[in-house]
Amino acid sequence: MSISEAFYLNLAKRKNTLKVYNPYRDRYKLENLKHYFEAMFALPGPRVMLVGEAPGYKGCRLTGIPFSSGKLFDEVEHPFLQNLSSQLTLDQDCLVAENTASVVWRYLIDKPIVPLFWNSFPFHPHPPRIQKKNRPPSVAEIEEGAFYLNELVEAFQPDIVAGLGRAGTSCAQTVLPERDICYIRHPSYGGKRDFVTGMNQILNI
Repeated sequence: MSISEAFYLNLAKRKNTLKVYNPYRDRYKLENLKHYFEAMFALPGPRVMLVGEAPGYKGCRLTGIPFSSGKLFDEVEHPFLQNLSSQLTLDQDCLVAENTASVVWRYLIDKPIVPLFWNSFPFHPHPPRIQKKNRPPSVAEIEEGAFYLNELVEAFQPDIVAGLGRAGTSCAQTVLPERDICYIRHPSYGGKRDFVTGMNQILNI
């Protein structure tokens, strides 16, 4: 099953506000996301979906791809990233590193499964007028993101859905109350070891 055009149209038309930036109003970032999904849906094997809280200002906000950064494609020699990078448009402004993306993909470099990454709120929430900072999404914003998360689950049909961090897990549980959501410790703030343990468990390594 493929992702509906309504999914992409709704992403693209969401307006920017004083507290939310929509990267998908930039056509190339929306195209980057489409290439990412096409590559993910073509992968064989068990399907795992990892849900975070929201895009960060150094990562998905700049590339359009969840759990990525512009530097990631040079930093981490993962076959999936290398194959995907030739299809992407990444301008000079986005060539910065994002710590969570780097940790996650370095972990995945020798693993047999690549999870599909998404966020409960797919746009970048930031404090009023402060673009280069992150804030947690509000309850209303998580409710807004439910459409996209439900669409992706329906299209991707994951065998396992996991949340990254307490916030990501809670968001996923709110949106998908009928599913068992696995909790994975966020790798930041000293959580890398527990992150690895949690990922090993859901990937059966």
